[in-house]
Amino acid sequence: MADIQAFRDAVTSWAAGGSGELASELAVRLRVRTAVLLEGPSDLAAVETLAARHGRDLPAEGVCVLPMNGAMNVGRYAGLLGPPGLGLRLAGLCDEGEQGFYDRALERAGAPRQGFFVCVTDLEDELIRALGVARVEEIVRAEGDLPAWQTFGRQPAHRGEPPRQQMRRFLGTKKGRKIRYGHLLVEGLESDRVPAPLHDLLANL
Repeated sequence: MADIQAFRDAVTSWAAGGSGELASELAVRLRVRTAVLLEGPSDLAAVETLAARHGRDLPAEGVCVLPMNGAMNVGRYAGLLGPPGLGLRLAGLCDEGEQGFYDRALERAGAPRQGFFVCVTDLEDELIRALGVARVEEIVRAEGDLPAWQTFGRQPAHRGEPPRQQMRRFLGTKKGRKIRYGHLLVEGLESDRVPAPLHDLLANL
């Protein structure tokens, strides 16, 4: 039986210049009604983890969360999945620095802007700010990454940086780390400390 990952893969192939036939077929078969456009897999991990915490089964609700492999691809994905393409409702997260780019891409696609929510720097920064650096360090310690974090903080290039900025940079220094911590940081949140963009996105789906 086709699943939502098959649809993600088909859309990724389509966005890279392949045929959209399989994506169109799967959208109908899986009853996809909403595409959530995210910059990358760490954002996907965070959104899926929060949805699971709230007992939400997004694929069963017709919602597909899609990492776009970079914010600059939003125009392509909006065109394929929004009104000019499959006609799905679009939602997602964007960083404040890229908000204008998203606005223009969505306008070109004839898609409403209301389903997109803005992170001040990025989602990792929102999560670190919500948890506090001390709590994130506890999670890092529990994962066995404390020595690597301490070594990172002693490097001349990062001395003097605010701790939150250091931690944000650290999470992006090793392949797969951002994805793993996208899940772990959301798991570590108190229910009343979920960052507003993430909370509002899920509530909007």
